[in-house]
Amino acid sequence: MEMHVSLVPGLLELKNPVLSAAGTFGSGLEYLPYGDITQLGGIITNGLTLRPCMGSPMPRIAETPSGLLTSVGTQNDGAEHFIREVLPQLPWQDVPIIPNLNANFVDDFSELAGMLAAEEGVAALEVNLSCHNDNRSGQRFNQNPVTAARAVSAVKKAAKDKPVIAKLSPQIMDIVEVARSVEAAGADVISCIGKVQGLAVDVRERRAMLGNITGGLSGPAVKPLALRCVWQISRAVDIPVIGVGGIRCAVDVLEYLLVGAHAVAVGSASFSDPETIFRIVRDLPAVCEEYGIDDLSEFRSSLKV
Repeated sequence: MEMHVSLVPGLLELKNPVLSAAGTFGSGLEYLPYGDITQLGGIITNGLTLRPCMGSPMPRIAETPSGLLTSVGTQNDGAEHFIREVLPQLPWQDVPIIPNLNANFVDDFSELAGMLAAEEGVAALEVNLSCHNDNRSGQRFNQNPVTAARAVSAVKKAAKDKPVIAKLSPQIMDIVEVARSVEAAGADVISCIGKVQGLAVDVRERRAMLGNITGGLSGPAVKPLALRCVWQISRAVDIPVIGVGGIRCAVDVLEYLLVGAHAVAVGSASFSDPETIFRIVRDLPAVCEEYGIDDLSEFRSSLKV
């Protein structure tokens, strides 16, 4: 069965609809012992910043019922280190490499995009719009359709011919309004959802379970919310959507495609079992056959409502 997905014709072509999600797969090199990363649809890297970032205080991970609460704080060695030391080791000629951009100012997003887009090994850029906007008292970029659009527009201008993916979080008044605004600003693809902010506490110790107090919730607990967002957004925009949240098996992939996604990104499931994403890619053709799906493009958005 044909698994190929054309997210941006001629510019972002995937051999299958399964990508890794930012913040859960390292650069991709960390998962080489567990499978062939060139067989993935694409690799969205850990978040990158202009300068090295130490990240959040420990502890950074807490288990919750049906989910994982994390606060890593975008720890990374900076974009220059990625370009110089990491990107040359990645099989970018065989699988699309998509850096995830993190910044607190629009100008920083623009500078990051310009640096990375200039590299032949970078296929596209993902803009993390859940970042705090320091020009708006720390309000997240995607909480406001205007600031979300400004960030995407700046990245799109600096990225030149490289496709831009806008990653949205549901913790906003109207995710559809923000989706429309980033589409108008030039986004080629929308990814959703980013992590939902949550809190876990230890009653015995009277403490929060994360050093940063709050963190991002991911895993099966968020999948119904993510499916709803993908369904709403895919009906409101004309650009492809990547579904993210709670994907653990090939059937989960089909659920996202059914509600309108063109592709998916596997996240925290890779923490509990590093072979998860490789197993999903292997299983997907057989599961499609089991459900009588001959053409993914015809199956997409076929939810009966």
